[in-house]
Amino acid sequence: MKKIFITTALFSSLFFLAQKSENYLQVGYASVCCGTPSDKPVMDYIKGFQQKNKIRSLEVYKQSGLGREGEYNLYIGTDGLSKTQKTQLVSGLKSAVSSQNSTRKKQSDGMVNFDAAETVKKADFSKARNITLYKK
Repeated sequence: MKKIFITTALFSSLFFLAQKSENYLQVGYASVCCGTPSDKPVMDYIKGFQQKNKIRSLEVYKQSGLGREGEYNLYIGTDGLSKTQKTQLVSGLKSAVSSQNSTRKKQSDGMVNFDAAETVKKADFSKARNITLYKK
Protein backbone atom coordinates (compact mmCIF):
# COMPACT_ATOMS: atom_id res chain seq x y z
CA MET A 1 0.00 0.00 0.00
CA LYS A 2 2.89 2.32 0.83
CA LYS A 3 4.50 1.70 -2.54
CA ILE A 4 1.30 2.57 -4.39
CA PHE A 5 0.93 5.80 -2.45
CA ILE A 6 4.55 6.81 -2.99
CA THR A 7 4.38 5.99 -6.71
CA THR A 8 1.17 7.98 -7.11
CA ALA A 9 2.61 10.93 -5.22
CA LEU A 10 5.77 10.86 -7.30
CA PHE A 11 3.93 10.85 -10.63
CA SER A 12 1.50 13.53 -9.44
CA SER A 13 4.34 15.81 -8.40
CA LEU A 14 6.12 15.25 -11.73
CA PHE A 15 2.92 16.17 -13.59
CA PHE A 16 2.58 19.45 -11.73
CA LEU A 17 6.27 20.32 -11.92
CA ALA A 18 6.27 19.73 -15.70
CA GLN A 19 3.76 22.51 -16.23
CA LYS A 20 5.42 25.60 -17.58
CA SER A 21 2.74 28.23 -17.07
CA GLU A 22 1.73 29.71 -13.76
CA ASN A 23 -1.42 31.46 -15.05
CA TYR A 24 -4.24 29.92 -17.04
CA LEU A 25 -7.42 31.17 -18.68
CA GLN A 26 -10.47 29.03 -17.93
CA VAL A 27 -13.13 28.13 -20.50
CA GLY A 28 -16.05 26.20 -18.97
CA TYR A 29 -18.48 23.92 -20.77
CA ALA A 30 -21.84 23.52 -19.05
CA SER A 31 -24.87 21.43 -19.95
CA VAL A 32 -28.55 22.38 -20.06
CA CYS A 33 -30.17 19.00 -20.68
CA CYS A 34 -28.49 17.09 -23.45
CA GLY A 35 -24.76 17.30 -22.89
CA THR A 36 -22.09 19.92 -23.32
CA PRO A 37 -21.34 21.89 -26.47
CA SER A 38 -18.32 21.07 -28.61
CA ASP A 39 -14.94 22.59 -27.85
CA LYS A 40 -14.17 22.65 -31.59
CA PRO A 41 -14.74 26.42 -32.13
CA VAL A 42 -12.44 27.34 -29.23
CA MET A 43 -9.76 24.82 -30.18
CA ASP A 44 -9.94 25.90 -33.84
CA TYR A 45 -9.36 29.49 -32.72
CA ILE A 46 -6.41 28.43 -30.54
CA LYS A 47 -4.82 26.49 -33.42
CA GLY A 48 -5.26 29.48 -35.74
CA PHE A 49 -3.86 31.81 -33.10
CA GLN A 50 -0.77 29.61 -32.73
CA GLN A 51 -0.18 29.53 -36.48
CA LYS A 52 -0.75 33.26 -36.93
CA ASN A 53 1.59 34.20 -34.09
CA LYS A 54 4.11 31.42 -34.80
CA ILE A 55 3.75 29.96 -31.31
CA ARG A 56 4.96 26.40 -31.14
CA SER A 57 2.39 25.26 -28.60
CA LEU A 58 0.13 26.55 -25.87
CA GLU A 59 -0.45 24.51 -22.76
CA VAL A 60 -4.06 23.37 -22.76
CA TYR A 61 -5.41 21.16 -19.99
CA LYS A 62 -8.82 19.58 -19.66
CA GLN A 63 -10.57 18.98 -16.35
CA SER A 64 -13.37 16.48 -16.81
CA GLY A 65 -15.93 14.94 -14.49
CA LEU A 66 -17.43 18.18 -13.24
CA GLY A 67 -21.07 17.12 -13.58
CA ARG A 68 -23.53 14.42 -14.53
CA GLU A 69 -23.72 15.35 -18.19
CA GLY A 70 -20.01 15.63 -18.95
CA GLU A 71 -19.31 19.20 -17.88
CA TYR A 72 -15.65 20.14 -18.15
CA ASN A 73 -13.19 23.04 -18.18
CA LEU A 74 -10.31 23.87 -20.48
CA TYR A 75 -7.30 25.71 -19.05
CA ILE A 76 -5.07 27.65 -21.45
CA GLY A 77 -1.58 28.65 -20.27
CA THR A 78 -0.68 32.29 -20.94
CA ASP A 79 2.77 32.81 -19.43
CA GLY A 80 4.59 32.23 -22.71
CA LEU A 81 2.70 35.04 -24.44
CA SER A 82 3.54 38.72 -24.72
CA LYS A 83 1.00 41.25 -23.43
CA THR A 84 -0.31 41.98 -26.92
CA GLN A 85 -0.58 38.27 -27.73
CA LYS A 86 -2.46 37.64 -24.49
CA THR A 87 -4.83 40.52 -25.28
CA GLN A 88 -5.41 39.09 -28.77
CA LEU A 89 -5.98 35.61 -27.34
CA VAL A 90 -8.51 36.90 -24.81
CA SER A 91 -10.44 38.94 -27.37
CA GLY A 92 -10.47 36.01 -29.81
CA LEU A 93 -11.68 33.62 -27.12
CA LYS A 94 -14.44 36.05 -26.17
CA SER A 95 -15.50 36.23 -29.80
CA ALA A 96 -15.43 32.44 -30.29
CA VAL A 97 -17.39 31.83 -27.09
CA SER A 98 -20.03 34.49 -27.79
CA SER A 99 -20.44 33.23 -31.37
CA GLN A 100 -20.89 29.68 -30.13
CA ASN A 101 -23.38 30.74 -27.44
CA SER A 102 -25.43 32.83 -29.86
CA THR A 103 -25.87 29.94 -32.33
CA ARG A 104 -26.88 27.33 -29.75
CA LYS A 105 -30.37 25.90 -29.32
CA LYS A 106 -31.60 27.59 -26.15
CA GLN A 107 -33.68 24.63 -24.93
CA SER A 108 -31.17 21.83 -25.37
CA ASP A 109 -27.60 22.94 -26.03
CA GLY A 110 -25.23 23.78 -23.21
CA MET A 111 -23.35 27.02 -22.60
CA VAL A 112 -19.70 27.94 -22.94
CA ASN A 113 -18.45 30.22 -20.15
CA PHE A 114 -15.40 32.44 -20.30
CA ASP A 115 -14.38 35.25 -17.96
CA ALA A 116 -11.19 36.99 -19.06
CA ALA A 117 -10.71 38.57 -15.63
CA GLU A 118 -10.55 35.17 -13.97
CA THR A 119 -7.18 33.46 -14.05
CA VAL A 120 -6.42 30.13 -12.48
CA LYS A 121 -3.05 29.67 -10.80
CA LYS A 122 -0.86 26.61 -11.01
CA ALA A 123 -1.33 26.07 -7.28
CA ASP A 124 -5.07 25.60 -7.84
CA PHE A 125 -4.35 22.58 -10.03
CA SER A 126 -2.92 20.68 -7.08
CA LYS A 127 -6.37 20.78 -5.46
CA ALA A 128 -8.23 19.78 -8.62
CA ARG A 129 -8.94 16.29 -9.88
CA ASN A 130 -9.25 14.77 -13.35
CA ILE A 131 -6.88 17.18 -15.13
CA THR A 132 -5.16 15.89 -18.25
CA LEU A 133 -3.18 17.42 -21.07
CA TYR A 134 -5.56 18.22 -23.92
CA LYS A 135 -4.78 16.23 -27.06
CA LYS A 136 -5.15 18.42 -30.13
